[in-house]
Amino acid sequence: MTGGGYAEIKQRELMYRLMISQLFYDGHQQLAVTLSNLVKAHPACPPSDRLFTVVKYGLDVEEEITGTKQNTTVSTIPGTGIDLEFTTDVQTISPEAALYETCYVTAHKGPCRAAAFHPSGKLIATGSEDASIKILDVERMLSKSATPAEIIAMETPQQAMENHPVIRTLYDHADEVTTLDFHPQHQILESAGKDFSIRFFEYSKPSVKKAYKSIQEATEVRCISFHPSGDYILVGTQHPKLRLYDVNTFQCFVARDPSHQHKGPITCAKWSPNANMYVTSSKDGDIKVWDGVGNVVINTFTKAHDGNEVCSVMFSRNGKYVLSSGKDSLVKLWKLSTNRCLIMYTGAGATGKQEHRTQAVFNHTEDYILFPDEKTTSLCCWDSRNAERQRLLALGHNGAVRYIAHSPTGPAFITCSEDFRARFWYRKADSD
Repeated sequence: MTGGGYAEIKQRELMYRLMISQLFYDGHQQLAVTLSNLVKAHPACPPSDRLFTVVKYGLDVEEEITGTKQNTTVSTIPGTGIDLEFTTDVQTISPEAALYETCYVTAHKGPCRAAAFHPSGKLIATGSEDASIKILDVERMLSKSATPAEIIAMETPQQAMENHPVIRTLYDHADEVTTLDFHPQHQILESAGKDFSIRFFEYSKPSVKKAYKSIQEATEVRCISFHPSGDYILVGTQHPKLRLYDVNTFQCFVARDPSHQHKGPITCAKWSPNANMYVTSSKDGDIKVWDGVGNVVINTFTKAHDGNEVCSVMFSRNGKYVLSSGKDSLVKLWKLSTNRCLIMYTGAGATGKQEHRTQAVFNHTEDYILFPDEKTTSLCCWDSRNAERQRLLALGHNGAVRYIAHSPTGPAFITCSEDFRARFWYRKADSD
């Protein structure tokens, strides 16, 4: 076969893949599956708007050649991370979850319920039912895991203290710590819990054990999220009404229109990276997308998980998509411009509905989506673009994993469990 003939075959394969992806994207699932079976497309084709984009630009070039081009310009700049308008067949360079290893385990005196990575990826905070908070240094955890046991045994008490991964242990809550978030610019950790309080800790000071300021709510606090500037926080509580606080004045804002609020306790609230939007989920089964400036709902995905409680929501880095998980053990990717579910990630939860709330998260490159399976205590992993299941990772916990957080900067995540432990996972460069 000549080189030209081979190239033509590959171009036709790409053309068919683009057609299948466009059919999926436009909601014609049956046609897409039929065509995929006919041409034996492998790997699976993800929903994508790329064919439309290619045709549009092709028509623009044709109009330029024929001299019929109109005086209109459209410029679109692809963002980072997942973008199904521009990336259909992408060679992933980040490791799948099955390649990660446990590098460090820390234990609380009660079930571990919350965790957060610092935006730099250098620190992790964990919170527990025992009302304590630990702050861990990522570099120290990696160093500890790489140091032979006989070397560690020879450390002096001073060296052991200086090298210990847990750099702070904070005690100021009177009940379970349910949620944590780091300030994006300053060395401040925000926490909240079942004692109805939101607390702010200056963790840069080694002697600090107590919060330097706090907000008292009327009910238990379920979720908090710092504005990317650090000037505001979203607060979701047992009450359906979402709060927005000014961090400096503690002035509280709520939506003007009561009909915009949820009808059940709020389970998650997250800002988009550029802060022009935020997204919330609730036990009422709905997902709401809000205007970040006007504080009004701009879209609602009603019964997003068939009426089941929505456990987590988060934006993709380019702000085009929202990733959600529900108590139906399903994970979904929603495209905001078309107001619909684009991809559904299935296979977690052999018994279907789960008992406890947990999260679905992107990895640091958004190539993969991670979601803990409650019954098997293993981690499900999917290719974010085509929903192909990857290998399972046994998490080694002796209880349900109640929280997972992935590093925003590297191949690392932390899992928090009912077995009182938080496990730090990392993909070592020399692992096979």
